[in-house]
Formats: sequence, C-alpha cells, structure tokens
Amino acid sequence: MKYETKEAFDKTNMFGQGVPNDGFAQYFIGNSFLNPLTDFKNGQFPLFNVTFEPGCHNNWHIHHADKGGGQILICTAGEGWYQEEGKPAQELKEGTVIVIPPNVKHWHGAKKDSWFSHISLEVPGENTSNEWLEPVADEEYNRL
Repeated sequence: MKYETKEAFDKTNMFGQGVPNDGFAQYFIGNSFLNPLTDFKNGQFPLFNVTFEPGCHNNWHIHHADKGGGQILICTAGEGWYQEEGKPAQELKEGTVIVIPPNVKHWHGAKKDSWFSHISLEVPGENTSNEWLEPVADEEYNRL
C-alpha cells in the first residue's frame, strides 16, 4: 500500500523509523533512516529496519563474499523498487521478500510517491564486504 503522508505511514511502520542514516547518506538519493532491531554492537546478528522517504533510493552496490553472503530484504511498510543490473526493476510491497545473492550489483528504495521500509539482513559469509558504486541514473529511476 502506498503512503504519501508520513502520518499514515507511521501508523503501519511497526518496526519504527529510527534515526537519520547519516553514516551512509552519501550512498543515498534522498533521506533514509536506520532502526537497529538487534544489539549488533554486542555480537547479535545485525538486523535493521531501513526507512526511505518518497523517492529515496540507494546507489548501485554489491555485497561481495567468497562463500555465503548476500542480503535479504523483508518489506514491511509502503512500496518500493528493487533492481539487479541487467534486469527489470521489481515492485516491492508489504510482505515481499527479496533474496539477493552475493556478488550481484543491485539497488533498492522507495517509489517516488510512497514512504517505504524494509528489514535488511546481511547474510553471513566468508570475506564479505560491501562495495558502493554509482547512483542510479535519474532517467532510469524516473521511468519507474
């Protein structure tokens, strides 16, 4: 379901908006927010609710791993997009689960006219790293 107003979105964003995603803001177009759901600083599996304002999306990026790795997105509120390089964008709605294999170039974020949240899980693996790449071209995003 699309949520154009923050007030309507907040009523459904059950995992909470969190704080501005300042540490990664350089890799996003628009404003995003992070709400840690686990005590990852004390060794718990890192699990975050990521909230995107309408039109916000991240740059192309790759979750590298020699073994295991990748990312899982569990969409919890609003509507967004996910795209792998060379493939058409996929619509994201509440309840959508996306399993992103390691070493696949991709991006994800909100639709232009909806707030959006997903839970992000970084899949454990060997020699994992995240490589941030170029922004999604405005023309490409605006066609969606």
